[in-house]
Amino acid sequence: LSTGHVFHAEILRHQISSNENENNSNESVINSDVLLIAFHHAAFDRASRSIFFNDLCLAYNTNATLVEDDDESLQYIDYSIHEHLIDMTTSRTFWYLQLEGYDLEHRLSLPVDRHRVSNDHRSSSASVTQISFDNEISQSFLDYASLHHVTPFHLGLSALYAFLFKLTFGENDLCISCLNANRYRKELQNLIGMFVSTLPYRIQLDPHWSFDKLVKYVREKCLSILEHSHYPLQHIFANLHINQSNISFLETMYDFITISSHSDELSLDGADFKHVAFEQSSEVAKFDFMLTFIYNPMLENNRLSFRLTCSRDLFDEITVTSIGRRLEYCFQQFFSSSETINRIDTCVTSISKFDLILPQEAQEMEDIIFCRQSHVINEAPASFSQARIWLDERIRFDPDKPQVAIYNMPFVYRLQADHTLSIKQLRHALHLTVNKHPSLHTLLHFNIEKNLLMQRVITHEDRNSNNDMLSLIETIYETEEQLNEILHDEKCNPHLFNLAQGLVFRCHIIYYKQISSHDLLSDKDILIFNFHHALFDFPSMKIFHHDLNQAYTTGQLLYDDNTNLRYLDYAVLEQQMSMTGASMFWLDALHDCKLDQPLSFPFDRYRLSNEHRTDCGTSISFDFGQDLLHAFLTHASSTNISLEHLTFAIYFIFLFKLINGQTDLCLAMNINNNRYRDELKSIIGLFENVIPLRCQLDPHWSFHQLLKHIREITTNSMKYSYFPLQRILDQHPHISKNAFLDTSLEFISYKNNNAMMIGDCQLVPDSFSFNITEGEILSACDFSLSIYHNMNINQLSCTINASLDLFNRETVEKISQRFHSMLHQFSACMIDNQINKPIYELSLILSNERYLMQSLNNTQISFPSPHTCIHHEFVYQVMQHPQKLAVELDEQSLTYAELLYYVQVLSLTLLNEYHVFPGEIVCQCVERSLSMVIGIMGIEMAGGVYCPLSPRDPQHRLHALTQQTQSRLVLVHDLTKTKFDDDIISLNTDSVLNVSNMDSDMDNNCLSSVIMKSEEIAYTIFTSGSTGIPKAVQVRHKNFIDFIHSF
Repeated sequence: LSTGHVFHAEILRHQISSNENENNSNESVINSDVLLIAFHHAAFDRASRSIFFNDLCLAYNTNATLVEDDDESLQYIDYSIHEHLIDMTTSRTFWYLQLEGYDLEHRLSLPVDRHRVSNDHRSSSASVTQISFDNEISQSFLDYASLHHVTPFHLGLSALYAFLFKLTFGENDLCISCLNANRYRKELQNLIGMFVSTLPYRIQLDPHWSFDKLVKYVREKCLSILEHSHYPLQHIFANLHINQSNISFLETMYDFITISSHSDELSLDGADFKHVAFEQSSEVAKFDFMLTFIYNPMLENNRLSFRLTCSRDLFDEITVTSIGRRLEYCFQQFFSSSETINRIDTCVTSISKFDLILPQEAQEMEDIIFCRQSHVINEAPASFSQARIWLDERIRFDPDKPQVAIYNMPFVYRLQADHTLSIKQLRHALHLTVNKHPSLHTLLHFNIEKNLLMQRVITHEDRNSNNDMLSLIETIYETEEQLNEILHDEKCNPHLFNLAQGLVFRCHIIYYKQISSHDLLSDKDILIFNFHHALFDFPSMKIFHHDLNQAYTTGQLLYDDNTNLRYLDYAVLEQQMSMTGASMFWLDALHDCKLDQPLSFPFDRYRLSNEHRTDCGTSISFDFGQDLLHAFLTHASSTNISLEHLTFAIYFIFLFKLINGQTDLCLAMNINNNRYRDELKSIIGLFENVIPLRCQLDPHWSFHQLLKHIREITTNSMKYSYFPLQRILDQHPHISKNAFLDTSLEFISYKNNNAMMIGDCQLVPDSFSFNITEGEILSACDFSLSIYHNMNINQLSCTINASLDLFNRETVEKISQRFHSMLHQFSACMIDNQINKPIYELSLILSNERYLMQSLNNTQISFPSPHTCIHHEFVYQVMQHPQKLAVELDEQSLTYAELLYYVQVLSLTLLNEYHVFPGEIVCQCVERSLSMVIGIMGIEMAGGVYCPLSPRDPQHRLHALTQQTQSRLVLVHDLTKTKFDDDIISLNTDSVLNVSNMDSDMDNNCLSSVIMKSEEIAYTIFTSGSTGIPKAVQVRHKNFIDFIHSF
């Protein structure tokens, strides 16, 4: 560049023989040669190419000689000078506002394979993937652009924004770089030079926008940027005072290239040159992530394509290929009409709803072949479920000194009356069943060398006197107390099983009073099948029943031990599954979720970070009742919703209200039967998982809106529930404590077979209680809710378990009452069809609390005379208590009757002699005395408005106040009569009230002619005036009386 060497042309000749070379003495270019023309981008842009080819053709075809340009023609150097002289004040403001508040150093959370350290050298090595769209999508893309009046550039950019929003798991403040041709004036169209500008395109999208709305927003954004596209990028950086090396948006680039019919044509005197494309291996990654759309209308097929070029410093080639396939699937959802594609409604569906999980990934578990793993003999890694149970048991209890069992699973049966069961046949059937299912004789041990929990099947060769594959115990009971002790031991004794020795199943026969001499069980005997949960789940019992009955009836179990699918094989395959689709789903579902933030329950106390968890809990259960269940079933049926989703929605509203309006709620949901393939439904083992269930609710939603959301998140979460909890947690390594696991939720729907058939004998599940005391109740979570639906008797019940480390039992009972109350609220709303009000309006207040609040807030008082005035109330008191003292000061006092007399004398004087009219302001300036009270009531009774003046105020202030009130009369007494000028009429109340001067012939009837209403002004009082001129405050008769009555 420093020497001006920015253009290079070279003829690459194909190697030929010397004879051919002599014949080709004119040095013409033949079809095996290559004409190489190269430019430096600093002096040449893409639009310059057609200009150069046109001038080259013109010069060659006309054999024109060099003509010097005249001084008037525009040159690129003129443009560069002009660029520095343009007034760009408006553009400077525009770009400042565009990037205001954006973190320019924040990099998009793209799925990189590694990160570049700030001082790392950029290799410029590229990973490239190119995908072409078929004609149907290409045409649909163009039709959409035409229909919505946008350019292909706008539409491709909109699709990229939607794609990046999903790819970065919900980042909605997106800023990338786009290339602009920047030939914004007609005079620049035919100049060769570098006009391309790189500009930041920032949008803050709303996840609830439809794609159509996003396209409209992007179009408006692009048009506004187009007006200021000439503003240099360097100026943008300078205005923001930032270093270009740290700018993140420069690493994500977008471009849209439309190939015209003449852009690559070169014809010299009839000789046509064909464009030769470079191999992709020569591509250089100038940016971390660059997407280029290419539209070539001259092609018959694949007219629209894109090329994704990413830096190998960050991305592996397989990752770039995967990103390209997801972008292709994104386009298919927007523009494909194929029935095999789940196309979204671009007008209605929000951009957060389209999917980046490829169809084959969504069906990834269907493609797994579950078969016998021939290389696995008897040992393999434990399954994720087994590892979780094993670890939980060891963390919560000392494995060497366990206090109580938490994973014993006893099933208790009693024979139907008059039925008998052969113990000999039962023992044989149990041996056959245990032999068929390796899980019933599998041990778990931790391999220190591999740092891995392993499981190993105990074979007949491993059997010895201390390690039998079947543990069958026989005992006797005589009383109910003895039986209860045995049952309690089966449930709570931690020493019954030993995972390290493979003792995970036992059969306990309990005889009544004596062991049968006929080797038969009777209806008074008890049969217990007990399993350790690490190798057995509840659905396994159905398999166990079936095989035990077959073995008892036929004396044999037919299976091929060499080909039968074992739990061991499942565990091996589980470790090998990629689960790419599930991994993407959970990353997206839990993006920005505060998994380490516990819900703010009304705890009675808090657990310190280093405090040991006791796991002591309390449990409260209640039935919904038939009326409540009927209302729920009716609503679920009418809205085509499941009972599980309905109860979950109510529970999330309950939590939202209980924990002070927290709207981002994440709970642990127990998956009790994770046999997602038919091949797994005949295997005894542990197929459980725990998954997060995250609900982001809007308090203004109606119940129906929330219900729809709950159905969606629960259905999607269940779809990917096969993804082990451990792998979900591994996606968030920065989380030190997974607090969401402390609050759990489960819905269990079951059908109890009232009888289990073994041969001709009927075994009935016994309803014995295990008599677990409050201190023996264990709570794995801080707070859990379990909802049980018994489909046999159509009963719905609820159990709440809570940790006594945090809650008092009384608090849990109160929470249970509130949940029960909310259930009834919804039942009433469903019946009355009043379920559309916002969920924030729902209340957790119990009926007795509501009544108490109403009684506390009932401050209404019925006043006896709502339309009276102050002096009317005074007269009423005189009539009630004429001889009681009304006013007392020092050694002086007046009764109500005496006070009324003097008040009437003064008021008559004001009316008859000073002609006071209703509503006239009369001031009074007297010291503290009986005369003050007489003056106040006298003014009120005469219909005037009382206005007090302080004798301690200076004379100029008193004059100003009387001027402000426009009062012509002031009541004074001997101590204050000199404070006012002659222009103010002063009435000395002492002289009026002098008994010797009183007129005994006064007409009191004139007082009745003074008509006053409670809405009229009673008195005016001035503020201190410390902030300036004193301000008058007026108070009505009604206000004063209501205030007095309020006490």
